[in-house]
Amino acid sequence: MDDGSVDDTRAVFADAAASDPRFQLLHHVEARGLGAARNIGLDRVDTPFTGFLDADDELTPDALALWLGALEESGSDFVAGAYVRSRAASGVYAPGRVQPWVARATTPRRLGTTLAEHPHASANIVAWSKLSRTEVWDGLRFPENVAYEDQIVAQQMYTRVRAFDVIPDVVVHWRLRADGTSITQGRDRMPVLRDYIAALRGGIRVLHDAGHSAAVVARLDLILAMDLPPLRRIAEAHPDPAYTAELDAFEADLRALPEFADAHPDPALAAALAW
Repeated sequence: MDDGSVDDTRAVFADAAASDPRFQLLHHVEARGLGAARNIGLDRVDTPFTGFLDADDELTPDALALWLGALEESGSDFVAGAYVRSRAASGVYAPGRVQPWVARATTPRRLGTTLAEHPHASANIVAWSKLSRTEVWDGLRFPENVAYEDQIVAQQMYTRVRAFDVIPDVVVHWRLRADGTSITQGRDRMPVLRDYIAALRGGIRVLHDAGHSAAVVARLDLILAMDLPPLRRIAEAHPDPAYTAELDAFEADLRALPEFADAHPDPALAAALAW
């Protein structure tokens, strides 16, 4: 999918499609975002398995074999693997280490598990860390025209399927752009903050409504330790008081949850944000 690119992306895709009949080039005149691009792809899937990869990220060489091997062994509906951030150093992107919340979600290897058995899996909320059987997507699509479009969908996957697998192997290098243009690097902008909070709030709602209280507590632990503190630091210097107001309303919503009393955020996790 060429989502309204302004560089030579379309030409690269066209060359690939011309040389391999398995590729089909789809093009948006204007960018419509990841949600729309993924949904258009989902409408055209005719294979037994479905996965996603953002344009600036990299699959590890064994990712597909590891994913497929787990699903073939377990018969589960989808498999989620570990991932690492990739940062630029001297013009070259290099992968870092698996962070503690990612390891907690994917270690040890579990085949045929459920969210009730493994609530910490709910921390793995990115679409591109997973390979699923295509029927998982029947009636399931990404929200469009918003950022953080995969968080709510990930929790819907965990709560809807019969069983899933987690593997500790690194399957994706998630690139942190050196120029700071990634959406996740722009949380000081009000539209991005609102989408971010909506995704966090919506994901918790999915878990809560499905009766997965332990998974809600696991998400609260991470949000309180890792998401709110850096946002509060941004708010301290932000010129728009609406930024602080948005955070206050979100934290009030969290405190109103019945699971909040069981949350015990680990302050040590905040140090991992420098990954």
